[in-house]
Amino acid sequence: MQIKLTGKTALVTGSTEGIGLGAAKQLAECGARVIVNGRTQQKVDKAIEAVIAAVPNAEVTGVAADLSTSEGGQALFEAVPEADILVNNLGIYGALDFFETDDETWQQYFDVNVMSAVRMSRHYAPAMVDNGWGRIVFIASESSVNIPSEMIHYGVSKTALLGLSRGLAKRLAGTGVTVNAVLPGPTMSEGVQNIMAESAARNGISVEEAGVRFVQKHRPSSVIQRMATVDEVASMITYTCSELASATTGSALRVDGGVVDFVM
Repeated sequence: MQIKLTGKTALVTGSTEGIGLGAAKQLAECGARVIVNGRTQQKVDKAIEAVIAAVPNAEVTGVAADLSTSEGGQALFEAVPEADILVNNLGIYGALDFFETDDETWQQYFDVNVMSAVRMSRHYAPAMVDNGWGRIVFIASESSVNIPSEMIHYGVSKTALLGLSRGLAKRLAGTGVTVNAVLPGPTMSEGVQNIMAESAARNGISVEEAGVRFVQKHRPSSVIQRMATVDEVASMITYTCSELASATTGSALRVDGGVVDFVM
């Protein structure tokens, strides 16, 4: 069983590092033309170099645009009018007590995590429908169903993506366009790795062991008892974008290491 995406154009938002960059690399490896995105040209150029280093024959370009704004979205639409695959990966996260989270912060999380995905999907879905084929993937989180008390604002924004994903899947029923959400759990992305490095230095342990300790303390229901790798999460995304997932739509696909303790 092989995933082949030759001839498909895949846009991955927020893909200059972490899960987004991992997905861009895997989609390129499967033959897709990949467009990476970040807020600065410097980060976009670095991401393009990373994809080519991983996949020397990759067809990859990039667009620098802040997709938390309608202006940034329009700049991307002008540069990339159509796409066969849309991975709505752009997102921010951070711990902050509920009573210290002001209106501006709530709005920022919705602009970045939710409205960017709304704008992207609203623009790219119609052409997918016209072509009779398309893939839209929202990168949510296990925090969307397992709201962390230390970052309620983040969890709520990711819950909104589940509603958006399910509703859009129903709206596009029978069109050949699938819409799904992927729910990563604790993942050793660059940002998390930097945080774990601080903990590792304080405790005289490796970054990997720091990740294990974090999971055991803060996500004790984890079945794998460690953080996932970026590639493990990207593999779920890549499968969801493929022809092989043609009967999977309207779903919340967990790649959380078993953190969420229910069987559905």
